[in-house]
Amino acid sequence: MILKNGKNNIIMSILAIDLGGTNIRAAKINHGNVLSQSSVPCPFSESEENVLSQIFKLIDTIIDKNVCKICVGVPSVVDYTRGIVYEVQNIPSWKEVHLKNILEKRYSRKVKVDNDVNCYTLGEKYHGSGKFYKDIVGITIGTGIGAGIIIDNKLYRGTNTGAGEIGCLPYLDADYEQYCSNGFMKMNNTNGKNLSIQADNGDKKALELWNEFGYHLGKFFQAILYAYDPEAIIIGGGITASAQYFIHSALLSMKDHFPYQIEINKVKIKISSLKYCNLLGASHL
Repeated sequence: MILKNGKNNIIMSILAIDLGGTNIRAAKINHGNVLSQSSVPCPFSESEENVLSQIFKLIDTIIDKNVCKICVGVPSVVDYTRGIVYEVQNIPSWKEVHLKNILEKRYSRKVKVDNDVNCYTLGEKYHGSGKFYKDIVGITIGTGIGAGIIIDNKLYRGTNTGAGEIGCLPYLDADYEQYCSNGFMKMNNTNGKNLSIQADNGDKKALELWNEFGYHLGKFFQAILYAYDPEAIIIGGGITASAQYFIHSALLSMKDHFPYQIEINKVKIKISSLKYCNLLGASHL
């Protein structure tokens, strides 16, 4: 957005914020261009007020008079209209935070708040692998597994911005989240980083575990196909750095015993490579 003021062109920007349990990131964005960005640790185990104070400190270092709106992605269900966040994942003190009102009162800018995976999916839709499709499901794999849904080029949130919690569907003796995220690594007394290093060194057990992880992920893809029949499923999150070790078995598992061959033939499985994806997506709220 560029506003003309006499001889000067003023570049107006959106301040996008990605609230995570480990870090809080912020960026000034103009039409998909990241003008500046910064991050601070998140005091996830502290009080609601202390987490808010850390957010304020971050915003104060990056905001300027040319920021026209603040958009925030949070790992929780959200009252999108009122900007209230509930039960934020990995930040126990955030049970009900009226974030929109708090930020609008402090900074005198319009504020939008949404689920973080919705922001990720919007980022892919407008700037990444999803730009050529009108029906996509974006999934992020980390501590848990989350999904964002775009149908006919529009983000589908559900009544409480809870649409996309496909990971909570029952699977085997638990749910998909247990088997398709870091939960799987914990069950096997490891983590994604170590398992990747071992696989890099040709460790047979590590390679077998990645194949098993891919098998479960393929069954998760099947659940997505049954529920939404998207044109593309786009995978993000830190674990995608190890996609070479699990994507083949995931695709085989997705195809196995799935009854609708036309869906298998058409759906595209994409690995996200978009930098600042969540922040870029938040700027589109």
